[in-house]
Amino acid sequence: MEVMAGIMRDHILNLLREGKRIDGRGLEDYRDVEIKVNVIEKANGSAWVKLGNTQVLVGIKVETGEPFPDLPDKGVITTNVELVPLASPSFEPGPPDENAIELARVVDRGIRESGAVELEKLVIVPGKLVRVVFIDVYVLDHDGNLLDATGIAAIAALLSTKMPKIVYHEDTEEIEVLEELEPLPVTKAPIPVTFAKIGSTLLVDPVLDEEMVMEGRLTITTDENGMISSVQKGEGGAFKLEEVMYALDVALKKASELRERIFKALEAS
Repeated sequence: MEVMAGIMRDHILNLLREGKRIDGRGLEDYRDVEIKVNVIEKANGSAWVKLGNTQVLVGIKVETGEPFPDLPDKGVITTNVELVPLASPSFEPGPPDENAIELARVVDRGIRESGAVELEKLVIVPGKLVRVVFIDVYVLDHDGNLLDATGIAAIAALLSTKMPKIVYHEDTEEIEVLEELEPLPVTKAPIPVTFAKIGSTLLVDPVLDEEMVMEGRLTITTDENGMISSVQKGEGGAFKLEEVMYALDVALKKASELRERIFKALEAS
């Protein structure tokens, strides 16, 4: 296995010296992206994303529950990731491993810190009852860059979400659930863009073979206002300041392109 990894690394490095990649893309090019929304009938919102050969499905379920004690005036978002064993030989049945936990946290933080969902509008009875938004992620096929595929699918699913309207009658303290549906209050579309560092080269949207030999990984999540909502460095390695600034410029440009793809998928649904 180590011999094969060494051969692959040499092959990838030799190509990068010529400005090439193993699948023919440019250093800043994404693989083909397919996005479909409202693909799960029973969910309040959903999205399927195919990024090259990587496939991710996200379902949104909106329920009611208690707010966090320290955030009584805000709704709740919780993100869960399931790495389906059929998606990769490296995925095993059982509780979430560190990869699933990191994936969930990075996607959750990008959405939460951007303020994409107006959590204040999810409050039904302040301090007692709020809407709880479950973001359930299923990795169906893993060929690299799960962070971006999942982040794209998550925000597309949230933007497609519709939930029953709830009215709280203060005089009788009764809660009325109406048949009328209303959209989830999503005001921003944060998009993660991931870079792999191999040798001295940064490349966008790494495939699995590139991830296997990368020295470091950097994911930058930005919204349409150009604001950074999260930055995640993984897999060790070091990034120079100029590399980070270059990555930020590329991330802003690529996030804008991916955001347009999401909006087109929503219009087509």
